[in-house]
Amino acid sequence: MSEGGRILVVCTGNVCRSPYIERLLAVGLRGLDVEVSSAGTRALAGKPMDQGSARLLEEAGIGTDDFVARQLTAAMLAEADLVLTATREHRREVVQLEPKALRYAHAVDDFSDLVAAADLRTASFLESPDASVVVKLAARAQSARGEVAARVAEDSGIVDPFRQDDSVFAFMARQVSDVLPRIVQAAREVAGGR
Repeated sequence: MSEGGRILVVCTGNVCRSPYIERLLAVGLRGLDVEVSSAGTRALAGKPMDQGSARLLEEAGIGTDDFVARQLTAAMLAEADLVLTATREHRREVVQLEPKALRYAHAVDDFSDLVAAADLRTASFLESPDASVVVKLAARAQSARGEVAARVAEDSGIVDPFRQDDSVFAFMARQVSDVLPRIVQAAREVAGGR
């Protein structure tokens, strides 16, 4: 088990969006002892990462060779401290599979908005003092829920580039780069102020 906590990233096939986010997040959180993995609601289980996502990661100097797509299970959700989904629909599927995940599953862009608004220095009543970085981050983000207006549907979710051309992969990468750095920064802030 990871001392820093566990983050599970979820999309549909687990070959484009979730592995891309997983690998970027793992690099961003390096040194915090956070375990980052991914799975798909209708995974192409056993398949490697899609070439479009792999190319983007390799251009950033991030390895992709050892990736294998996995089917999402209730056990994976139960073991996670935070679930980040590509879209709100994925979040709904996650909660249907594991209702307890309602407390710690978020669409990645919605979670980014929450951490941007949260007071990350102040402990939440939802966390214990010995909680992992990820549990603290999730609890503190949750405390900002009433302060953040939800994104309108058209501005929510990471586009699915599966079987699309390079321009759609590039658009996915831009969407991820708009939201992921805030999550990484927030995790590091929480870790620094433990």
